[in-house]
Parts: sequence; C-alpha cells; structure tokens
Amino acid sequence: MSDPAFKAMSVEEYLRTEEASPYKREYVGGFVYPLHAQAGASEEHVLISSNIVATLHADARRAGCRLYQSDMKLAIEGGSSFFYPDVMLVCDQNDQDRYSKTAPCLLVEVLSGSTASNDRVGKYAMYTGLPSLQTYLIVEQAERRVYAYQREGGQWQLQELAGQGEIPLPCLGRALTLDQIYAGVL
Repeated sequence: MSDPAFKAMSVEEYLRTEEASPYKREYVGGFVYPLHAQAGASEEHVLISSNIVATLHADARRAGCRLYQSDMKLAIEGGSSFFYPDVMLVCDQNDQDRYSKTAPCLLVEVLSGSTASNDRVGKYAMYTGLPSLQTYLIVEQAERRVYAYQREGGQWQLQELAGQGEIPLPCLGRALTLDQIYAGVL
C-alpha cells in the first residue's frame, strides 16, 4: 500500500469513502488530508485526551451533552470541511447527525509535531467561526501548557496556562484544571 497523500475530491466522494478508508482523513477546500500518515498517536497524546474525556464525562451526561474523543467528525461551513478534533463536546440537542456534528461548545486539539501549525492557525480560524463554540483548547503534550481561547461577547480571548491553572468551561458550568489534563502524564 502506498502512503496516503493529499488528494482532490468532492464532498460527496469524501463522505462516501470515509467510512471504509483504512485511515482517518480530514477534508478542507476540496482536498483530503490524511490525519495520521503513520498509525497511532503518542502515549502522552492518548492519555491527555482520555484525561479530558474522563474528567468531563459525568458532567456532560448530567447536562444532556455528548462528549466525543477523536472519532466523531466535525462538519464546518455547511459541510465543505470536516475535521476529527481530539475532544469535542456538543450540548445542542438538534445536532443529531450520526456521523458528524456541527454545533460543538468545546473543542480540544492535543498538539503533535505534525499537526501543531495547523491546529494553531488553520483549525483555529475554522473552529472559532462556529457560532456554538465557546472554548477552544490547544494542549501541549511535551510540557504542561494549554492555550485556552474563550469567546467573550463577539471576541476571542487567549489565556495561556503553564504548570498550573484552570480553564472555565461555560457550557458545563465547571472548570478543567491542568492537573486533571496532565494526570499521570507530566
């Protein structure tokens, strides 16, 4: 099998072939991008994502929200772009598609060397354009550092936390601490 590469494709073809694809692919502007040309993520990446999901799971269920870890697609701009966020929280009861969501209130990306630039620039631009989104977290895996973007009014405010601290999550009415994010990791 050859290495996956960027490929031009229609939205319809992407959606039709995604379920049977041997690897996850994101779709932006008519092109398909392999999410991981090499299989798997680092142990730190997986543990950080799992820590966030485990910490928020009970509160999300009590609030009637749904919490997803890396396998649920996020559809943006009327279905012209699709991503697989590391963690996604959806509290909109009308967001009922079984294969993709459109109205998250929280998105989390755990940085890796191959995705850092896209998570900070490309995804930031797409994600913060979502009217439902209240918080976007970019989480380092090599050090205890989180970039927390919060919607305040019509503006996005950045809070950089290093070592310790907590991030308010308005859609759950609670905070998430760096100790919870990095438990057993750093």
